[in-house]
Amino acid sequence: MPLPTDTFDLAGLRLTAGAGRRLELGVALDPLELGGERYAPEPALVPVRLDISRTTGDGYALRLSLQAQLLGPCMRCLEMAASMLEVQAREVSQPGGGEELDSPYLQQGLLDLRSWARDALALALPTQLLCRPECAGLCPVCGTDLNLAAPDHAHEREPDPRWDKLSELRFD
Repeated sequence: MPLPTDTFDLAGLRLTAGAGRRLELGVALDPLELGGERYAPEPALVPVRLDISRTTGDGYALRLSLQAQLLGPCMRCLEMAASMLEVQAREVSQPGGGEELDSPYLQQGLLDLRSWARDALALALPTQLLCRPECAGLCPVCGTDLNLAAPDHAHEREPDPRWDKLSELRFD
């Protein structure tokens, strides 16, 4: 397992235009908070692959690859959920190339790998983290876990007060 790398000095590689390197690094990712719930990446030190290519001038083209599992409560039933995420992210930094070619993670040859990996992981999140795809969630009336409840679990519905006037109609 590689040592944790929060920042990486790209200038120290002394790459010439057109040259590239592939590095295997490790980055410690902070937990993510979604809807007031905490989701922790596993393992704590995530192995990442960083591909670096030097462009003309003082620029870099970067590609980040990582695989991490997020652990936290299921968004339907609140039981423990684990979601495996595979992340591929790209950044280009070409000084003088305009705002869209200016990476927020690269400042004066120093790459903020930890922030880039965390942001890339956050962007790769599914819309819902579930314990299993068919999770039934919690009963909205009594809070029972519907995954464990009997198939006939039901509650008497309260009549909708907007329809009260219809009960006064009499057909003779």
